[in-house]
Amino acid sequence: MAELKFIDVVKRYGKTQVVHGINLDIRDKEFLVLVGPSGCGKSTLLRMVAGLEEISSGTISINDKVVNDIAPKDRGLAMVFQNYALYPHMNVFNNMAFGLTLSKTPKDEIKQRVDEVAVILGLEDFLYRRPHELSGGQRQRVAMGRAMVRKPSIFLFDEPLSNLDAKLRIQMRAEIKMLHQRVNSTIIYVTHDQVEAMTLADRIVVLRDGYIEQVGTPMELFSTPANTFVAGFIGTPPMNLVECRVQKNGDAMYTQFESGLKIPVPDKEGTTLENDQEVVLGLRAEEITPVDSGASLPEEWVFSGKVLVAEPLGNETHLHMDVMGVNLLSKSEEKRIFNPNENLKLGMNLNELHLFDAKTMKVVY
Repeated sequence: MAELKFIDVVKRYGKTQVVHGINLDIRDKEFLVLVGPSGCGKSTLLRMVAGLEEISSGTISINDKVVNDIAPKDRGLAMVFQNYALYPHMNVFNNMAFGLTLSKTPKDEIKQRVDEVAVILGLEDFLYRRPHELSGGQRQRVAMGRAMVRKPSIFLFDEPLSNLDAKLRIQMRAEIKMLHQRVNSTIIYVTHDQVEAMTLADRIVVLRDGYIEQVGTPMELFSTPANTFVAGFIGTPPMNLVECRVQKNGDAMYTQFESGLKIPVPDKEGTTLENDQEVVLGLRAEEITPVDSGASLPEEWVFSGKVLVAEPLGNETHLHMDVMGVNLLSKSEEKRIFNPNENLKLGMNLNELHLFDAKTMKVVY
């Protein structure tokens, strides 16, 4: 069992505060991902958990035991770094066994643990090679193996895939996910890559400037972002976000753009939007798709647009569209060629519409 809690955790460097009163509960056996742009405080939080950074105020507890003043080696954690941190003069076996050797684990037990983990990670044929004889992915597995042999209660990963090429990142993502399923331990994983966060996490914590913006499952963050930052950060391609005003006409409500474009706002229980309220409209590209004349959408949800740029990706095409002077990103899964300046009918699934207050940037619809 390994539950971890942040209670009002603050980190300062001199007079500069970089983490602002973080409160967060991490569940036993959960795969939790900390994600955000550079400088948001995610690696600092991880290093405070590991004991590599001092906590300025607040507490971090593991299984209800405060660990602020406990040495890193006594916290029952194992950390996998971005740069692997392997010893170049040692072979794979000795790199993986190093921590156990320091703790004076019996040699027979060390061999048993290393051999077991090597099989799990597919390293059994590389145990007597040195790091320079391994590929980047193999070196990453060795770093993971060194953590696994210690049988920690919590694994900490600090951007472990950022040095790998795109193909290898996809492979290693799957291996880390399988690792979690095998060892059934708590994992805290730091990345700036929202694709990694979406594909790996049970829950995601989105950070910005040392504050938590939103916590939730990947689909919760994708479908119900709390503000424009989360809406624009989670999802590929990012959500369309365009400033406009709310207009009411009797029971009907729509968003009015400066160019003259009007997009209906479907009735939703509990909506408290005001007439002429400044908002940011959010709609994902996959909810704006080319349609034929026989589309099943309501007529007022279909708009004429002109192709500005087409980005074919094989299985889909991203279309930068001009819709009555408003630039919107659309997505088509048709296997066809789209040409610049081509006129298309676009259907908008307005049941997936989001509106954010233009001042607070928080969701209001």
